[in-house]
Amino acid sequence: MAFDGIVIANLVKELKEQILNTRISKIAQPENDELLFTLKGTNGQKRLLLSASASLPLIYLTENNKPSPMTAPNFCMLLRKHIANGRITKIYQPELERIIHFEIEHLNELGDLCKKTLTVEIMGKHSNIIFCDDKGMIIDSIKHISAQVSSVREVLPGRTYFIPKTQEKFDPLSTTKEFFLSHVLCKPLPVFKAIYTTYTGISPVIANEICHRASIDGDASCDALSEEEKLHLCNNFLWLMDDVKEGKFTPNIVTKGKEPVEFSSFHLSEYSDATTTDYDSISTVLEEYYAKKNDYTRIRQKSFDLRRIVNTALERERKKYDLQVKQLKDTEKREKYKVYGELITTYGYQVKEGSKSFEALNYYTNEMMTVPLDPTLAPIDNAKKYFDKYSKLKRTYLALTELTKETEKEISHLESIATALDIAVAEDDLLEIKEELIAFGYIKKKGNEKKKKSKSKPFHYISSDGYHIYVGKNNYQNDELTFKFAVGNDWWFHAKKMPGSHVIVKTNGDELPDRTFEEAGRLAAFYSKGRETPKVEIDYLEKKNVKKPNGAAPGFVIYHTNYSMVSIPDISDITFIE
Repeated sequence: MAFDGIVIANLVKELKEQILNTRISKIAQPENDELLFTLKGTNGQKRLLLSASASLPLIYLTENNKPSPMTAPNFCMLLRKHIANGRITKIYQPELERIIHFEIEHLNELGDLCKKTLTVEIMGKHSNIIFCDDKGMIIDSIKHISAQVSSVREVLPGRTYFIPKTQEKFDPLSTTKEFFLSHVLCKPLPVFKAIYTTYTGISPVIANEICHRASIDGDASCDALSEEEKLHLCNNFLWLMDDVKEGKFTPNIVTKGKEPVEFSSFHLSEYSDATTTDYDSISTVLEEYYAKKNDYTRIRQKSFDLRRIVNTALERERKKYDLQVKQLKDTEKREKYKVYGELITTYGYQVKEGSKSFEALNYYTNEMMTVPLDPTLAPIDNAKKYFDKYSKLKRTYLALTELTKETEKEISHLESIATALDIAVAEDDLLEIKEELIAFGYIKKKGNEKKKKSKSKPFHYISSDGYHIYVGKNNYQNDELTFKFAVGNDWWFHAKKMPGSHVIVKTNGDELPDRTFEEAGRLAAFYSKGRETPKVEIDYLEKKNVKKPNGAAPGFVIYHTNYSMVSIPDISDITFIE
């Protein structure tokens, strides 16, 4: 995700169309580093959010209001004093910097017309909102930056405002073919890095996109490019800059499944395997993208403790399994000891006293074999010693065979819970997973802890042919879908030999079209442990042939008469129903 100079340019174009010449009706400061302007103009009422948050600086138009503190902060009071009822007369971006200047006309206490500038700098942890007079003198800022904090620039009342030039970068909108070829492609760097380190406002995402459009590997060295490739890359760069200058933006959000992975003001061809949704407004893109991203981030944070518990248990069970397999391998020599004992019993009368070994015909293989002996023991005692070893190893083998099966089931169960945590999209989804971990003893239930009722429901899709498809988010939902919701002739899908969701297609007694089978297979692939792989093998069969063994863990089933297909884990074109 890149809130770069190109997104800022798109935003400036939109702000000019929507709020230029509007009046500032209200000024609020909901957070320490955030302003919310209510604007009124010929287009009606608009709200403009300006955030200088170090973790998430933003500017966008929004319809949502935010509660403000009872007592307005000093910076908010200062802005109200100077520019309340002021008119926004100019909105511009210097070169392609991540900066927007708002020029505001207002009447002072004497009724004279004055001009002020509100500057919003979107620069990561250095973001700021700075209020200046008409001579460029700083009146105040939402964050004060002293010389002790920054040796590059002080942002304090009374200082002159200027844009710090911490790196020698150039304006991409005024570049030429000659400059690009001589300054960018002569750097001893990967191509995409040479582009974004040369120009202001160009993010690594856009630099990679330019390389992708030119069919060039962005990680390749500039020296490795032919003259023809350099020229083609330069043309693609200049064409994109022409689109920026002409305001030919296409705001969009890129998603994989339902998770937002990127946003941009241009289509990103490198994400051809993901879903790209176009929007009319870059403000809508920013608001929706960060709201959805925040939801996913919050869920991952809330699931952190559950993931730690599952991963710790998995690590313990895998170590246990490896040890059991090693011990099981050691029992493989039990049959040899049994044969030694039998051969000594059969031929022991021929063995001389004090012998360390003797040779005899192994009547199982019809080959001669050497039988080691303890010279201090009589033949009969040597035979007893080998039979004892055999009996002990046999008991160990039988016990370990059962134990390894149990450990394998435990690992499979834990991996299915880990996959359910990857699938979870809401807090209610986590509640059911936590209940399962409590039920199987991985989490101790607190005595006074009340069981919360989860509102989580399976994912619901509809196929291109109009058939309803349901996807379980966790083991409890998988059992519910398969054994309580689905009927005998509904179809059941699951990733082969790996954790994943049960996928049910409601047939309504119809014979399903091939396209619905294919789409259900893709859903089963996506909601499985193999979702990051190019292809996943899927088993599918009618629900009536799926059985659950007695005492099996939630989500565990067996079946024998199934079909198989290979599916790609891409569900971008399958309709999701809220």
